[in-house]
Amino acid sequence: MTGSTATRTEAPLPKPEGLEGVVAASTALSHVFGEEGRLVYRGYDIHELANNASFEEVAYLLWVGHLPTASELTAFQQKLDANRALPEAAIEILRQMPKDAQPMDVLRTGISSVGPLLPDVFTDTPDLDQAMSLSALFPSVLATFFRLRQGLEPVAPKPGHNTAQSYLYQLFGTEPEERHWKPLQTYLILLADHGMNASTFTARVIASTQSDIVSALTGAIGALKGPLHGGAPSKVLDMLNEIGTAENVDPWLTAAFDRGDRLMGFGHRVYKAEDPRADILREMARTASDPDFFELSLQTETRALEMLNERKPGRRLYTNVEFYSAAVLAAVGLPGDMFTPTFAVARAVGWSAHVLEQVSNNRLIRPQSEFVGELGKKYVAIGRPLAVFSSGYADRRGIDPRRFCFFHGIRLNATGRSDVTSPRPQRSNPYQAF
Repeated sequence: MTGSTATRTEAPLPKPEGLEGVVAASTALSHVFGEEGRLVYRGYDIHELANNASFEEVAYLLWVGHLPTASELTAFQQKLDANRALPEAAIEILRQMPKDAQPMDVLRTGISSVGPLLPDVFTDTPDLDQAMSLSALFPSVLATFFRLRQGLEPVAPKPGHNTAQSYLYQLFGTEPEERHWKPLQTYLILLADHGMNASTFTARVIASTQSDIVSALTGAIGALKGPLHGGAPSKVLDMLNEIGTAENVDPWLTAAFDRGDRLMGFGHRVYKAEDPRADILREMARTASDPDFFELSLQTETRALEMLNERKPGRRLYTNVEFYSAAVLAAVGLPGDMFTPTFAVARAVGWSAHVLEQVSNNRLIRPQSEFVGELGKKYVAIGRPLAVFSSGYADRRGIDPRRFCFFHGIRLNATGRSDVTSPRPQRSNPYQAF
């Protein structure tokens, strides 16, 4: 087969739904061991990094390939500091956004705008400096819009803050407490990368065309927005708020299962064991969130897993990262519609690292498709419907020529040939009986 599309008359191609099981790239960045419930970044288990490293160290690891030395980390943090401030023109664009706009839509627009606004920074060929510069702007875009929609002026980033501190400072305008920025930092580490997920694949496809890094990450934001990928943490919060109390857990879950509803925060495309990030976030939520809310979350998780096992035996459905993300992000003061955008703050590092890896050994990503449409159709010019008869179309379709001509305003002479062609009348079915 030489074309880009297989037809049903050609040798069949493998066609896994959703590209499941297809290897689309080689990467040294991260890997999900779904059967075991493990996640590694550059060879480091996620527990090792979440319990010991800063988000900046993890970002450096993903971008550069090794953990930084003290001097490398200092220089790296200074580089991030120097790139957090938004151009004034970008702030003006964000001022024009409707106050009720979805933050993910605003993030997509804000990040896209910095490409043409900073042409000397974001050139056509992605590099490490661009990855750092663009990722540093994600918190600033979100915090600026967060304040503008409340009628507040943006807060400029403060030098010396790490990413979690800077994000909270720009959001709320006060020095963040450690009990808030520490859980947020852990969350950012856990969400920084996650194998060949939908948004990462999107970024790599765009990069493979030799497009720029701003385009690649803008496309990735669009993919992350979808509820089947990154759009579920806020729905976990909605679910828990609707349940309300520990006493209502069983009745609410029973009714949801009876309706056939999907429970948010459970199950994963790759993990067939508990998501390791959920285990870490559960412990973060235990100390960071309101005790009553945590107990509600824990009771809901326990009973949901029991009911899933009873009603869907053998499905291997476990708690995923989204379930306790809701508790942690709510505890640091974020509203539900900022959960997925905050996911993007973390994942911008992984996306850009994948872009750099893609361009370092690039080949255009161009998959094939199976063509299931019709073949052999003939063009029929408007106003000349009799052309169908000369092609044999009418014979193959069993169409009566006189009935066809009647409905198309065509007069036939004694020989059965057309004398006059008039515009086609609008009929819902010209071949119905009359």
